Amino acid sequence: MSGFSAVRLLREALRGQTGWGQQWRSPDQPQAAYDVVIIGGGGHGLATAYYLAKGHRVGRIAVLEKGWIGGGNTGRNTTIIRSNYLFPESAALYDHAVQLWEGLSQELNYNVMFSPRGVLMLAHNVHDEQSFRRHVHANRLAGVDNEWLDAEACRAFCPPLDIHQRRYPVLGGALQRRGGVARHDAVAWGYARAASALGVDIIQNCEVTGITRANDGAVTGLSTSKGQIRAGKVGVVAAGSTSLVMAMAGVRMPLESFPLQALVSEPVKPVFPCVVMSNTVHAYISQSDKGELVIGAGTDQYPSYSQAGGVHILSHTLEAICELFPMFRRMRMLRSWGGIVDTTSDRSPIIGLTPVPGLFVNCGWGTGGFKATPGSGHVFAATIARAEPHPIAAPFSLGRFTTGRLIDEAAAAAVAH
Repeated sequence: MSGFSAVRLLREALRGQTGWGQQWRSPDQPQAAYDVVIIGGGGHGLATAYYLAKGHRVGRIAVLEKGWIGGGNTGRNTTIIRSNYLFPESAALYDHAVQLWEGLSQELNYNVMFSPRGVLMLAHNVHDEQSFRRHVHANRLAGVDNEWLDAEACRAFCPPLDIHQRRYPVLGGALQRRGGVARHDAVAWGYARAASALGVDIIQNCEVTGITRANDGAVTGLSTSKGQIRAGKVGVVAAGSTSLVMAMAGVRMPLESFPLQALVSEPVKPVFPCVVMSNTVHAYISQSDKGELVIGAGTDQYPSYSQAGGVHILSHTLEAICELFPMFRRMRMLRSWGGIVDTTSDRSPIIGLTPVPGLFVNCGWGTGGFKATPGSGHVFAATIARAEPHPIAAPFSLGRFTTGRLIDEAAAAAVAH
């Protein structure tokens, strides 16, 4: 840090940061009309707006968020990034995202704190081992890094792991070394700032209440809590609320929404070097830069739009964590939270066109949305701009649920399914 920057930083700290400007423009009222309106101000929506403005020269773009930027699932997840999915279509999509993650801080000129510390997925029984070995071979064929570790190698990679405990013995694990974590809210802030600098209007506290259509069925605009907005194209990126938004246009989505919970511990010194996931016991864990253990659970069993979730889910998750990592048994939990995830029957996302001209949708990410953020926004922006699917997004069309060309990633989507 230069002397000038250090002095300015100290001065602003003493003055209550009154000299810092806003990171992005957030008009109180939207314009009367836009070329493209994105519904949803999470990571995917903001990334879509950014890539539309930067790569496709779309003129007037707005992002509408019913709450505040990053207040939905983007700020309520456990930040895991990986691309070790089974089918080549999925591997291509998620690895496209990982490649963008690797240079995202430089791209946005904003530190998103991407940390490729490795993601280790544990096998506790013969079925797990067979499934993960299949993933390793499939990933290698697709050009995605993934390797099999025996139990001792798992413990060497993650020393806190107890591989010999009785309830969940560790037979081995699949390791993607390029996987890791990033700072979730920094991702939203970085995309918001970069999109705003390119002229995108980011309208917060603006809830969409209706979608207006012409006589031929095409989208013409939106009704919102801040008035009517005319729009040439509309992209829906509303995560767990996608079904509700799409119903305004008369489109029924093959989605179910579930609460997904997580929690963090008191902060401690660096003790956990990687990300560890266990499908069998529905738990995963990493350590944040603040020292907190970030622990994720599985989804609740019943569909809901609640962000609370069942207490027994957290109890089961912590029991599993204490079995796998006995050294954490005496740690105290600071807080828990929940998000709303939308899932499809094949546990793969939907990206593309809809039966309504001018209306596009990006949804169904289940528990895997955060890891896909840059890749999702990049391919969705191209799809909206060209009104045709990006090649990477093409297999994830809404039409696959009528043709039967499903992409069944239940085994790769980890703890939630």
